[in-house]
Amino acid sequence: MKLIEVVAAVIESEGRILCVRRGANARAYISGKWEFPGGKVEQGEQQGAALVREIEEELQVAVRLLERLMTVEHVYPDFELRMHAYLCSLAEPGREVVLTEHVDFRWADPSGPAFVELDWAAADVPIVDLLRRRARGA
Repeated sequence: MKLIEVVAAVIESEGRILCVRRGANARAYISGKWEFPGGKVEQGEQQGAALVREIEEELQVAVRLLERLMTVEHVYPDFELRMHAYLCSLAEPGREVVLTEHVDFRWADPSGPAFVELDWAAADVPIVDLLRRRARGA
C-alpha cells in the first residue's frame, strides 16, 4: 500500500481554529469532509517548508509555525497516510483566506460543539481530539 506523507496546519487566531472542507471526490471516505489544510511533503523538502508552501498555495496566506502537535498514521482503503500536524498562526493577523482547493471554511472554537460536530476526515479526528483536550485544559 502506498504511503503518503503530508503536513497539516492547525491555524489558530483569537482562540479559534481554521477548518476547511473538501469538495466532491471519487473517494467517498474523504468527499466533502472537513480537515486541517496542508498537503504533501515533496522529495527532499522539510516539513515546515512544505507546510508554508502548501498553505500559501491553498489559502493564499502566510503562516508562522508555532509548535509541532502530533503525527497521525491512518490507513484509508487505498493508501496509508502519515500526517504531521503543526500549530500555526497567521503571519498577517486578520488577513482573509482565499480558497483555491476547498469549497468552504470556518473558524471554530475547539472547546465548542460546532468544532467536534463537523464531519471530519478520519485522519484528522485524532488532531480534533487533541485540540479539544487542550481547550479543556486536560
